[in-house]
Amino acid sequence: MTVRWSVLLLGTCFVMPAGAALAAPSDVVRDLASRVGPIVGQASTCQNIAQGRVQTIVDQFGEVIRQASSNNGERDLLTRSFNSYVADGRSRMVNSQVNCQTAERQLADLERSLGQQQSAAPTIPYTLAPSSAAAATQPTANLPAPLPHGVTDTEIRFGTVIPFSGVRREPARQMKLGIETAFNRANDAGGINGRMLRLIAADDAYDPTRTLAAMTQLYEKDQVFGFIGNMGTANNAVAIPYALERRALFFAPYSGSAVVRHDPPDRYVFNYRASYAEETAAIVRYLMKVRRIPAKQIAVFAQNDAYGDDGANGVAKAFRSLGINDPIIRYGFPRGTLDVDGAVSQLKAQTKPPIKAVIMIATDRAAAKFIEKTHDAVPGLIYANISAVGSTSLATELKLLGTKYTEGVIVTQGVPSVAGYSSLVLDYKNALAKYFPGEAPDYTSLEGYISATILIQALKQTTPLDTERLVDTLESMRNIDLGLGSQLSFGRAEHQASHKIWGTTLDETGTYQAIELE
Repeated sequence: MTVRWSVLLLGTCFVMPAGAALAAPSDVVRDLASRVGPIVGQASTCQNIAQGRVQTIVDQFGEVIRQASSNNGERDLLTRSFNSYVADGRSRMVNSQVNCQTAERQLADLERSLGQQQSAAPTIPYTLAPSSAAAATQPTANLPAPLPHGVTDTEIRFGTVIPFSGVRREPARQMKLGIETAFNRANDAGGINGRMLRLIAADDAYDPTRTLAAMTQLYEKDQVFGFIGNMGTANNAVAIPYALERRALFFAPYSGSAVVRHDPPDRYVFNYRASYAEETAAIVRYLMKVRRIPAKQIAVFAQNDAYGDDGANGVAKAFRSLGINDPIIRYGFPRGTLDVDGAVSQLKAQTKPPIKAVIMIATDRAAAKFIEKTHDAVPGLIYANISAVGSTSLATELKLLGTKYTEGVIVTQGVPSVAGYSSLVLDYKNALAKYFPGEAPDYTSLEGYISATILIQALKQTTPLDTERLVDTLESMRNIDLGLGSQLSFGRAEHQASHKIWGTTLDETGTYQAIELE
């Protein structure tokens, strides 16, 4: 086939020489991809550049690829080549080799060279002059846009930044386990329109100074499409701006903090679970209305960081809603440590009036250490933890101390009882037993499973798949019935699916039993 190309590119004009008419179309397009791709990649990372401009060029270049390809294999090679140049452009921005002012100028130059106005639909000027025989068989279907970042012909990659080392390693392991259980179940059923789901994890050791490097590794090196299940309030405070800058989905972080719940919500951040403010409000109502404990005899044991602050602020807000404006009594401990002695001393010194209940915003081992050191010193004290403590690991720590330390310890949950018989819980336990035999059902892994199941539903409803369409799909999902006994919903102004709080308490065997909080 004889093909003539005329393409205007890059500022003043890049014109293929006359001899290029004799070159293979795929070679010409590959050369064009090396010029257009980096500009597209750079522009796609800049918030001040309308992404419709970028997508229009991507769509038009997809048409160039389609017409230049003699078969599907060649088309896929050209598409992957273009995507690699787009990724290279993004990397240049991440590594500060190019700034957004330069990216805007290069994009505008490209648009002008293509005879486009920013507000008009662009057309990449090229001509194809096939022989009459070839023209009769010329395909007319439009080629889909090049595959999004983190998506290949065979898989969709998601990343998670969680602490595989340090004080939060067991809840992190459980979160990963739950997500992978849901992913495996979906993959066995054919995946997402034939693409398999893959989870790639990076360890930040619960240290927010390591979170950015972990996020960068996942997005730039491992080429993930989005993020799911990231753990830690201070860690998420670092991770979310990185995801937002790249317009990457940040789904169901394991955090009830305000950091992941802006009003109005960040477009790319979605939560499954109820907030810490909602959990602490439920605990305050339970202690005051059901257990009849006055506010002045309720203290807060909270980690000294954004996580602890968020929980303590939730308690103060709950008190104010009940007409109580006195400052809360707060005992703190350093983040990521078991140094609870100062908090223990403060509690023991509080005798007029004595503290009867402690709301705990802590990690599992620190909470267990506090309970161990105060259990006998302050008999009858009620310990009430929020779900982020890590239910199973807390119970394990307390059982090691002895049966007297487990009984009566309360933990609120963002998911129903793992001992229950709802259809969702039964599906989860069957899938967990199939893919990870020997692993016991766990509240954190159940949360990961639920979060991933919601995401899977949205992915299946998004065709063709890209982040913007996926966000639109999520925002349109109403009355999601997973079999929880409580329906879930998202909306443009509501990026939190669940507001339900479940109550549990440990018995003398270290087993969680359901309790009514109202």
